[in-house]
Amino acid sequence: MEAEAMVDELEDLEKRGLFTNREIKEISKQRERFEYKLLQPEKKPEDYLDYIEYETNFEKYLQLRKRVLEKYFKKKMKMKMKISISDFASVNRITGIYKRLLSRFEGDIDLWFRYLEFCKARRNEKTKMNMKEALVKCVRLHPKVPRFWIYAANWEFGHNLNIEAARVFMYFGLRFCPTSEDLWIAYLRMELTYLNKLKAPKVAPGKNEGTLIRCRIITDEKQWRDENKDLLMFLDDNSEVSKKQLYMFTVAERGMPFFQTVYRDAVEALPSSFRLRKRFVEILDEGLANSEEMHKKIIKDMKGDFATKPEFWDWFARLECDLQNIQETREGVILPQVQNAVQIYDEALEVVHSVTMFNMSVQFLMDVIAKTKRDSNYILDLLKVQYGKAETMGFITGDLDCQHISEKICKGKLTESAQSSIPSDADLLAIFELLEGILKKLPISKSLSLWKMALKLFAGHKKYFDMLVEMSTHLLSKNGGSENGSSLSSLIVNFVLQKYGIQHARNIYKRFLPLPHPGLAFYKNCIDLESNCVGDKDGLANARNLYESALATYHQNVDLWRDYYLMEMKMSKSDKATAISYRARKALNVDIMPCKEMEVLNMNVNSEFF
Repeated sequence: MEAEAMVDELEDLEKRGLFTNREIKEISKQRERFEYKLLQPEKKPEDYLDYIEYETNFEKYLQLRKRVLEKYFKKKMKMKMKISISDFASVNRITGIYKRLLSRFEGDIDLWFRYLEFCKARRNEKTKMNMKEALVKCVRLHPKVPRFWIYAANWEFGHNLNIEAARVFMYFGLRFCPTSEDLWIAYLRMELTYLNKLKAPKVAPGKNEGTLIRCRIITDEKQWRDENKDLLMFLDDNSEVSKKQLYMFTVAERGMPFFQTVYRDAVEALPSSFRLRKRFVEILDEGLANSEEMHKKIIKDMKGDFATKPEFWDWFARLECDLQNIQETREGVILPQVQNAVQIYDEALEVVHSVTMFNMSVQFLMDVIAKTKRDSNYILDLLKVQYGKAETMGFITGDLDCQHISEKICKGKLTESAQSSIPSDADLLAIFELLEGILKKLPISKSLSLWKMALKLFAGHKKYFDMLVEMSTHLLSKNGGSENGSSLSSLIVNFVLQKYGIQHARNIYKRFLPLPHPGLAFYKNCIDLESNCVGDKDGLANARNLYESALATYHQNVDLWRDYYLMEMKMSKSDKATAISYRARKALNVDIMPCKEMEVLNMNVNSEFF
């Protein structure tokens, strides 16, 4: 039957002049090739999808040719083209391929959604029937997948304007998936949208005020049920969806009672879901009438259920402050909503005694600085107060948690605040003092990330950058020679090299070298810096001086001697390399076997040193 339909379609296309005989043969050949692949024992979804893609492109090309031909008929023949079998054949064929695909791979959810989107895009009665059939089959095969119930309800409500059908899908979706946050929220939004679109209720003649005319609604429900018996039967053979369940709150004035009912049922189904409660608050704040009391109730419930969760307190404080809509004010005046948020964070710290909670309060203040730049000094004072509390509570102890807090303070926000609006010297001084207090308390090993952020922050302000370098020299004089000390000095030198160039980097590393025991790692970093300065006349001389300075302290280090020797050999200074070989033998009093570097460089493995 399929082959006969294809023959009729192709003959019609040729008869109408949409394709030539040669093109018809090519189309037939392509379809035969795809059909042959689908006859193979081992079929893959890609085989069907390739076929669908071909037919989809063919349909687009066909529609293009039809538009051209219709213009000709309208202009020359003064008539419209008649509807023919080929007008529907492509869509029917694609639908057929999808059905064959899904009958074989019915467990693939993504394939089902592709088919649903295909039906949704075609606006004709047959594809609407296909959509209905597909939705029923989807929820029958995958009743535990909330996305199908939501999709089905949205289709009925949004495209068919059928609230009764949408309610049925939502109702049974919640029965099968009671722990789906998305399903609860989708159900609530759908009903509130429907209530918002309802007209004012009519009063039946001879009845008391407030009684609604429900005859038409009940009639529509009965008609819809009669037309969709198959949908209701497979969901639950004994189910009779009552009017109370299908028509809860059908006037806008009862939107809040409906909200309260859904909220109660959703919390009962998902008592530990913090995210679900947040989404209910968001819906309230979108403009639902008379929502103040309900808002307070939800917050009260959340305080009781999530009091030990730092995420709740952080969300609650930011909700009260509303940073997105915060307004700037004059210097030294704190905004009331910021003060409210700070009080919430203080309350949270009493309940949740943790570094994480403190960290969130500090991050909030940094976000306020970024939003209201003119208040930066005042907020920085609040930051200092927060750090005083943190020390009292024992949060700042120089451990890894303190490093995390320090990184969060400077990560992006201070940089943003300082560079986006040309801050005053007072602003920079306040920020520097805050950072200085933290950097001096932290061990170097815990504060490298913070140093990196501080260097970036003050890179454009020479006065404070020099103060940072000066502070680092004092710290390094106590930690020189250690790996951590070398890491900080190398960090600063490399930053200056990238920001200001080689000459400034040399000036900086020459300030660090006289400090007690600069560390072998720092020497190697400086040597690499000079060795990579191709074309710089002073680079080789400086590298040699650095090697000599390093060997004065680390004369027993084999790798250091070898690297020095290899550098001279690379520079074709064989006489200097020979001298280094002699000094190494004398210092180490051992013979060193040939190394891989020598082989790579094709050097003489029988040289004096190796």
